[in-house]
Amino acid sequence: MYLHHVAAYIPAAVVTNEHFTRLNGLASDWIIERTGIRERRRAAPGENANTMAVAATRALLAELPAFDPAGIDLIVAGTYTPHDTIYTAAHAVQRDLNINEIPTVSISSACSSLLNAVEIVEGYFALGKASRALVVVTEHNTAYNNEEDTIAGHLWGDGAAALLFTKERLAPGDLRVVQVMTGGAAPMGKADEAVTLKPVEKGIVMPFGRDVFQQACTYMARITQQLLDKNALTIHELTYLIPHQANLRISANVVKQLGLDPARAVNNIDRLGNTGCAGSAIGLVDVWNLLKKGDKVIVTVFGGGYSYGAMLLEK
Repeated sequence: MYLHHVAAYIPAAVVTNEHFTRLNGLASDWIIERTGIRERRRAAPGENANTMAVAATRALLAELPAFDPAGIDLIVAGTYTPHDTIYTAAHAVQRDLNINEIPTVSISSACSSLLNAVEIVEGYFALGKASRALVVVTEHNTAYNNEEDTIAGHLWGDGAAALLFTKERLAPGDLRVVQVMTGGAAPMGKADEAVTLKPVEKGIVMPFGRDVFQQACTYMARITQQLLDKNALTIHELTYLIPHQANLRISANVVKQLGLDPARAVNNIDRLGNTGCAGSAIGLVDVWNLLKKGDKVIVTVFGGGYSYGAMLLEK
């Protein structure tokens, strides 16, 4: 299985830390020190998880003029901030592409949804039910966020990414999906209440950030090392590590545990905030044109509910 291309959609509106200083007195330096975030993007009125999913897909196809989108035979979308829980982002993308009678699947496993979506694609490919799959990850965090919440209100940003996977290699520059590993640690710590989004109550809340931090550092480092070991690789053979974009301090901790050169860690949280399950996919967009033959990339993620995973890609 191969990753043929990836593209992102980032909303135009920029929300700087100074917005939160004016709103609730949080100093910019305080936010940067604790999260690494300097600014984040906010979807415009009329934008939502569905429209951003469509925009990311259009951006992907615009960069692939020789690819016929009619060949897509599976769409999997991931989000925990849906615009509509019935007419989902996957349906919106299918309608925009005007490709009828193909499977469309929407999932939510918090910030690990990207890798769970990739595993679904692996299953369809293995069963011979599809050969060209579109994975779209999209988050409209600001639709649910309470900006006046001084614990987590300043963390969130909006964005989306689209990834085209194929059963066979389409071009020399495709990335081979070497292995995907996922798991869930819901019995651990405060998984049931550390990060929650109950739309009829208070939106996104994070009352146990310390527990999230500790578990994320543990599981992202552990699953990455397991993936390296299973493929007989050392950390020094890794070109890039793309961690879930939740907190720059988490990424730094994981990098330190693994013994990776910090320059090889890809981070966009400073300019985008926490974009949920779209963050690491957007990170892949950030380095896509830098990759050379033989390069190896690991995407590692951890989300609310304490789901986690890692994916090894090779150019």
